[in-house]
Amino acid sequence: MMVLFMCQSYVYILASQRNGTLYVGVTSDLIKRIYEHKQDLIDGFTKKYGVCILVYYEIHCAIDVAIAREKQIKKWNREWKLRLIEEKNPEWQDLYDEIIH
Repeated sequence: MMVLFMCQSYVYILASQRNGTLYVGVTSDLIKRIYEHKQDLIDGFTKKYGVCILVYYEIHCAIDVAIAREKQIKKWNREWKLRLIEEKNPEWQDLYDEIIH
């Protein structure tokens, strides 16, 4: 967990449900950003489609690296994104609890 505080860039994937609608994002404050999604504080795609379950995230120490990775994942087809999620989180658990504790 210490790594979360040393490195300040994150790529994350949210889902509406298992195998549901996906959203790929990047942030410098993962806890705050996911909270904002969960509370519908951000207008746009995630609010409109109820996409608020944190199913995957990566930690990066440089924002430019995180942004490049986000762009890469966004270009992937759905099958590749699903595989990425299921490799790390086969049960599609909401990882938000993991990052706040």
